[in-house]
Parts: sequence; structure tokens; C-alpha cells
Amino acid sequence: MNKKDLKPESVFRFFSEINQIPRPSKHEEQMIAYLRHFGEQHGLETIVDNIGNVLIRKPATPGREAVPVVTIQSHMDMVCDKLVDYQIDFLHDPIKTYIDGEWLRAEGTTLGADDGIGCAMQLAILDATDLEHGPIECLFTRDEETGLTGANNLEAGMLQGEMLINLDSEDEGLFYVSCAGGKTTTATFKYNKVSAPEGYFFVRATIKGLTGGHSGDDINKKRANAAKLLSRFLYLQQEKRDIRVASINSGKLHNAIPRDGEIIFAVPFVDKEDVRVDWNVFCSDAEEEFQVTEQSMEFLMESTDSQPVLPPELSRRIVTALQAVHHGVFSVVQDLSLGNLTETSSNLAVIRTEDTQLVINTSQRSSVMSNLTNMVNTVTAVFQLAGADSIIHNDGYPAWKMNPHSRIRETARQCYERLYGTEPTIIGIHAGLECGLFAERYPHLDMLSIGPTMRGVHSPDERLHIPSVGKVYNLVLEILKTL
Repeated sequence: MNKKDLKPESVFRFFSEINQIPRPSKHEEQMIAYLRHFGEQHGLETIVDNIGNVLIRKPATPGREAVPVVTIQSHMDMVCDKLVDYQIDFLHDPIKTYIDGEWLRAEGTTLGADDGIGCAMQLAILDATDLEHGPIECLFTRDEETGLTGANNLEAGMLQGEMLINLDSEDEGLFYVSCAGGKTTTATFKYNKVSAPEGYFFVRATIKGLTGGHSGDDINKKRANAAKLLSRFLYLQQEKRDIRVASINSGKLHNAIPRDGEIIFAVPFVDKEDVRVDWNVFCSDAEEEFQVTEQSMEFLMESTDSQPVLPPELSRRIVTALQAVHHGVFSVVQDLSLGNLTETSSNLAVIRTEDTQLVINTSQRSSVMSNLTNMVNTVTAVFQLAGADSIIHNDGYPAWKMNPHSRIRETARQCYERLYGTEPTIIGIHAGLECGLFAERYPHLDMLSIGPTMRGVHSPDERLHIPSVGKVYNLVLEILKTL
């Protein structure tokens, strides 16, 4: 299959254009300019609000003016992650894609299908001249991935839609009708580094090649977390011998499971061979523990130059906290008819060692707001016991509750059965969707979240299932026509 053979042609053409535009979260200026130019070039009402959200309205086709306005929504930013050895400047360079069987992938980086393919579907609908639909407005929000900034600051009264189709889900055939709420918890430990004692040997231990993934969608898949594994090894060592930690670095984003990381620490010279043996045993145990989910784990230990270290008592508290802090599923939903569906979780997302402070970033999610509070408090308590100098929570985002009388869901279900001869699966997602914020500002909005099949989202393994794109796009067209 060649790229020119990809169908629907218009959707993949726009996706190709989008992937030439740098659009990391909080740096979407070029994408905003592109969307503004697109709307104005097509003679469509185009609004850019103060925060940078873009809204483009398309009138109804003749005879359908009385149909309720439908808002179609996606986010314009992308998670920018790459393989350790791949060279790219995400602020200036395009994403390079290739076809791998039925999948579209990127060379060494995230693909940006989350949510570039949603944007591409919107542009294809706005560009088309042969569709049947009522009034449409396409909303492109900014900075969804790192703060839900666009949705959080959407100007009151901007939307006219009575129904909203969110194109930010990752499984074709699944209709998402609710989502988890979330918060991030960031702990900071301040210090003045000191010199290691005489006769100490410095080593660098590295883990890379993990699967990683989305901290909501993939948290229940029992994948390894590089930050947690390295913390586990440090804890084992500090219980056996005197160690002096110089640095711990792992993870890049609050909403991604860390794929790689490194620690630098020192041990008495007489212990250096024992540490090497312990590392080999630890690596073997980790490979066995994650033999199903991690097929490409890489471990390395090597000597390194001496350098300043954290004060020993503070180092012990930090390592102990990293061992204790929860990562993974915390609880599942009580309604067993929904299956083993994750309700509450936490992700140990980023550990960053700086000159005078160490920062730990975690992310909590739950579809039950009281349990979200409990999860946040559980993580906070660990850092309080460890004596963190500051613990900060972001404002978070709300859960989106299912509407039992949803017209858009029922219409979509009937359209799906008519098109594909099978019923879709109706489900809630253990991830944050902007729908939760829209529901706060527009309580009347009847919403549904759908999208094509993607895997490895938020990691360089991100890939988009090509045949599923046409199925979702045709479903949206059928919903618009049916309404």
C-alpha cells in the first residue's frame, strides 16, 4: 500500500498536511494559523478565542437548516515523544510517517494521530461539497494533553451545538459515553548537594525500550514503569548497603507511562561487584515479571565519573517514598456487569533531578470524584511522610457522567448497525476527555466520543489502524445525514 492509496483520501491528505505542522502541547501557534487560514479560505465563519481555540462553522445543506446544530470536536496538540537515539526538533521538524501493513506509523516518534486524525476528519467534512448535514461547527481545542487548557478556558456562549461528537477515542466500534476525572500531584524536595565519601565507586544504571503508553488507557495492561523499576532497585540497595544517590531521571509527561530512565549512585568500592551481581539478578527478575508486556527491555550498568550527591538522609527518604508511592490500578468499578473496568489509578510519571531540587510528578484518575480525592490524598500522604518541601496539585478536570437518554448515542448506534451489521460497544473510558469540561460549561450538551483504532498512544510505538479511519469517518457522515 502506498500513501496515495489511503482511504478516505481527503482525511489522509489533511492528516499529512497536519503532520508537517509542529504542534507540541502549548506550542500550537502554527496549527492555529493553519486552521484560521483554512476557514477563511473556504469562506466559513472562523473564530479564534483568546486562549487559541478555533471554531469553524459550516451552514446546513439546503433543506436541513432546522436540524439541531452538531459540534464536532478534536484537539490540535500532540504528545511529542521519541526513541532515545532518534534526532528531531519537535518545534520545527515534521513528523515522518510510513505504512506498516494495515497500520500507519512514524519514524522514531509519536505519530500525532492523537488527535491529528480527528482534526483531519473535521477538515475533510468542512472541505466537502457533496455531504448532507444540518448546521455544523468544528471546534479545535489547544493544549489538551498537558493541561486541558483550551477546554478549560473555552469562552462562555461560544458553542451553539445541542449535540457534540468528540473524535478523541482510540478504538473503532467502541462508543465512549463517560470518562474519568483527574489531577496531577507534584512533590519537590530541595537540597544542597554534597560530596560522596572517599573510596566510593559511581555507577550509572539505565533502563530503556519499555512499551510505555497512555497513563489512563494503558494503566491496566500491567506494563513496566521505568521510574518504578529504577526506584525499586535503589530501595533494594539502600536496604543492603550505604548508597549515595546523585540523580534519578525518568519519564517526560504526566500522562505517559515512563519508557526509559537512568540512576547514578555511589557505593563503597568494596561493594561494586556485589552491586553488579544484584543488578543482573534484578534485571532477570524484571524480564520474567514482565515477559508478556515487555519484549524489548534493555538494561545497562556502567561505571561513571564521581559527582556531587544528595544528602544521605534526604536520599533515603526520597528512595523510600518512590518505593511506597502507588503506581497502577487502585480499584475497579463495583458494577461487575461492566467487566474488570478500571475506576481509580495513579501513574508515577516523571522523576527529574536538578541542581538544587528533585521533582516527582504523578497523575491520578478516577470515574468517581470522591475516589479521585482519596487517590490524590494517598499519594500526597507518601510525600508528606517523606518530608517534601512542597506538594502541588493542579486544578484537575471533572469526570463526565453518562446520559441515559442520549439522542446522539442512540442515533450513532442505529447508524453503526445499519452500516456495519453489528452493534457497537458502549463503554466509559479511564482517561480524561474534554467532554467533562464541556459538560460543566454546557450542561445541555448531549455528547459521544468515538475514534479510529490506535495503539501505543503517547509513545514512539503509536500507530493508527488504516481501515478503521474510513469506518469512523463514514459513521460521522451517516450520523450527520440521519439527524
